[in-house]
Amino acid sequence: MGSTGFSWTLPDHPKLPKGKPVAVVVLDGWGEANPDEYNCIHVAQTPVMDSLKNGAPEKWKLVKAHGMAVGLPSDDDMGNSEVGHNALGAGRIFAQGAKLVDQALASGKIYEGDGFNYIKESFENGTLHLIGLLSDGGVHSRLDQLQLLLKGASERGAKRIRVHILTDGRDVLDGSSVGFVETLENDLLQLREKGIDARIASGGGRMYVTMDRYENDWDVVKRGWDAQVLGDAPYKFQSALEAVKTLRAEPKANDQYLPPFVIVDDSGSAVGPVLDGDAVVTINFRADRMVMLAKALEYADFDKFDRVRVPKIRYAGMLQYDGELKLPSRYLVSPPEIERTSGEYLVKNGIRTFACSETVKFGHVTFFWNGNRSGYFDETKEEYVEILSDSGITFNVAPKMKALQIAEKARDAILSGKFDQVRVNLPNGDMVGHTGDIEATVVACKAADEAVKIILDAVEQVGGIYLVTADHGNAEDMVKRNKSGKPLLDKSGGIQILTSHTLQPVPVAIGGPGLHPGVKFRTDIQTPGLANVAATVMNLHGFESPADYEPTLIEVADN
Repeated sequence: MGSTGFSWTLPDHPKLPKGKPVAVVVLDGWGEANPDEYNCIHVAQTPVMDSLKNGAPEKWKLVKAHGMAVGLPSDDDMGNSEVGHNALGAGRIFAQGAKLVDQALASGKIYEGDGFNYIKESFENGTLHLIGLLSDGGVHSRLDQLQLLLKGASERGAKRIRVHILTDGRDVLDGSSVGFVETLENDLLQLREKGIDARIASGGGRMYVTMDRYENDWDVVKRGWDAQVLGDAPYKFQSALEAVKTLRAEPKANDQYLPPFVIVDDSGSAVGPVLDGDAVVTINFRADRMVMLAKALEYADFDKFDRVRVPKIRYAGMLQYDGELKLPSRYLVSPPEIERTSGEYLVKNGIRTFACSETVKFGHVTFFWNGNRSGYFDETKEEYVEILSDSGITFNVAPKMKALQIAEKARDAILSGKFDQVRVNLPNGDMVGHTGDIEATVVACKAADEAVKIILDAVEQVGGIYLVTADHGNAEDMVKRNKSGKPLLDKSGGIQILTSHTLQPVPVAIGGPGLHPGVKFRTDIQTPGLANVAATVMNLHGFESPADYEPTLIEVADN
């Protein structure tokens, strides 16, 4: 930086040439685990990824994609697509989601901010509503944060509190909802003993109620709105524990898909609809499955479903869920300021960039890659293409998803000669892995591999370079395991399916006819992670990375 101030100009790499087109391929949910029948990547026919893995050992490396390597609080925290793409694009590690909230709660800073002071204005005469995922999964929310917020708000004047729970079963064991409800009910009882009117008011399963994402199915959000705001749902119970136990007893019931319910008093009236003058906080720290509800709560002009009644409320998110939309406009914890991302640097250094995925991961390869920022840095040098994802079906029904279409768009962009970087996300391993359908996930992995082939063939044709990586694990391990790694069985002797992300490392593979022959992966980086990829990509484009970036994964041997 020096005394001359900041410069966007990247220095030339001393040994690597400029001008080679670079394809950056992110396989979503594609980790590296021991080969067995529950490793869908191993079971699937994946000749292209196999050839990268079994080719030159100096061109294939495993990196960390979870925990502290991506800014999460501990190495027990599985990675996710948001923090993964932030790290891939930013080239540095930023405190993320849960960690930001943990810091704000621990320091008490959360109670001093504008967001909390705003909702606090409702405490005197209104109700504080807390809406979010009830589990300790740590991907979207955490129970202990809800507990601390309940305590902190009640100590700071909240007299009437209503919690609207969403059961998990996706990031935690199916069936664990009962225990989480018992814990919360006990906490609320203790608050009631102190004279605070605190109760659970409504609930439902996360995938059926409220937590849709990317505007896939607004009915999911409407079911939540009806229960949480209007106090109206097909099922009515006197207690949340009774609700969850009863609804779980239905055949094929699953925490992820419990139908919406409201808690009613003796006269049959809902105990906690949202009314004029109330405050609402969405407690999830992860953005993707809160944005749609945030729009319904915040926007005066809203046409996605009939809200019936729109109470005048004070609404804040745990965090701001979309930096570009400024949504929500009030939030309890400020986001990491991610400036100077690799995408912005490269565009400012003349790198013409094409990015593409389908709806479910389009935001990852653009917004999250670019430091939680929507839109182009320079629309004369960038093109972002979104292919519409299937809607109205679960992804295991059509596990090939849009992999072929994404690959064809990437191939055309590479062959056009109009772009220096072509960046894609292939969502199959993650989105189908989340359904827990092993057979479908095998099909999904094969489809992703075929897509990689189309892209690498195009790279070959233009004399380019490729970097293939992933954002976190999922498809490589589809079963829950005990401490010694053996599959866990359920009561009936069947395996317990793992639908969540994993703690596994992910591959980084480099190659292509344009790759300088002396390039190989370094062996001197102690714990390489996703944040090291950005500097690596800058090198492949012929540039040195900024001084404060995590170091590049590659070195150039003198031939």
